[in-house]
Amino acid sequence: MAGWFNYEAQKLLREKKITPSILLKESIEKIEEWKRLGAFITTDIDQVIELAAKQDEILESEYDDLPTLFGIPIALKDNIYTKNLRTTAGSLFWKDFVPKQDAYVTAKMKKAGALLVGKTNMHELALGVTSNNPHYGPCLNPHDDSRVAGGSSGGSAIAVATGMALGALGTDTGGSIRIPASLCGVVGFKPSYGRISTRGVIPLSWHLDHVGPITTCVEDARIIFNIITGYDSKDPFSVKNANNKSKSIEKNQIRIAKAVGNFIDEADADVLKAFDDAVKMLQESGLSVEEENVDWLRELSISNRTITQVEAATFHKERLATHPDWFGDDVRERLLQGANASGIEYATARYNQTIGRHRFKEFFKRYDVLILPTVPVIAPPVVGKDAVEMAKVLTKFTAPFNLTGLPAVTIPCGSISGLPIGLQIVGKYMQDQALLSIANAIEDILAKRG
Repeated sequence: MAGWFNYEAQKLLREKKITPSILLKESIEKIEEWKRLGAFITTDIDQVIELAAKQDEILESEYDDLPTLFGIPIALKDNIYTKNLRTTAGSLFWKDFVPKQDAYVTAKMKKAGALLVGKTNMHELALGVTSNNPHYGPCLNPHDDSRVAGGSSGGSAIAVATGMALGALGTDTGGSIRIPASLCGVVGFKPSYGRISTRGVIPLSWHLDHVGPITTCVEDARIIFNIITGYDSKDPFSVKNANNKSKSIEKNQIRIAKAVGNFIDEADADVLKAFDDAVKMLQESGLSVEEENVDWLRELSISNRTITQVEAATFHKERLATHPDWFGDDVRERLLQGANASGIEYATARYNQTIGRHRFKEFFKRYDVLILPTVPVIAPPVVGKDAVEMAKVLTKFTAPFNLTGLPAVTIPCGSISGLPIGLQIVGKYMQDQALLSIANAIEDILAKRG
């Protein structure tokens, strides 16, 4: 369904076998072909065509030292500031907002030469995981348009899955990169908390928000991660002196923990079978996999929801008071739940956050990664369960790693009735490069399944 791999396109550009305008033309054709899926809120086609033409000229003259994403069509989630281009956060409150400056990550992507084709549709204010946006239309799953694409970065996942873009940025507070990536059959990477600056991103939850890439393969995620990572002194939530060194791990030395227990067993039987089949493939390839009961993740998942809703209600307090009717029903309900939560509930959730981080610090003394299903179900129908209840299901296996700030990546892991499912791989805090290296190895093994 998708077109080029990012890294392959980069190579062909440097060999002068293609041009930025050729790549962009294909991207624009895909945007038109798949328009019904609702991937974009705003596109910037005229401007980006001009930029691609200028890049064509550069390619003709000097191409020995091109920036990494030179000529690569990229999409950005619509809660990420883009200078002189509308940024709505999928909300009526920002429907006419045009930032005067780029977000930190936008500036990084532009400096790397990316062709920013537009801003992707999303669950309103990023507070949900279906991307059924009441203001800008729903995001539909490219594998079955009667199903949700997942969220909140639904449009970004659709754009990559269909080849509208060769990579995209999303945000992730409870699973909002990994869930749509899993349901749309692509790769989604949530880096360690504080590793990527969130300056210039309309916030949902200050202590849980992450920015990261959605791509067609792990190598492309690594490329984009390396571009946008780094300490930002202007962002109070950015972490200084992050460990950028990649510790090389031999395949036969990788220690993998397979998540088991009642918490995991609540996933659909077909999802669990696909998960078990994937684990068998890893073991048959020579990887060491041990089972670990992770029932304690349930409390972390619940605490993540509490912090998200309370901090979101705090950020949107005035808007909720003055224009409650401007919110979609499900978002308003979750904001009101946050506003009505007690200080005791919030304090308990923050306590559980600290305990969870400590427990994982001990856990990862014995293992290099934890693996589990990304989402416990296949993509739900667009018309179906209440969005608030659906959020509790879809974020169950992803939210604990927002709470603890651990890096986590989802990679395709087969399909059920034609609908993709994902395998989630979780690593040590600030060991993002090591996680991506292991994920690359696992991706190669799973790619061999029929």
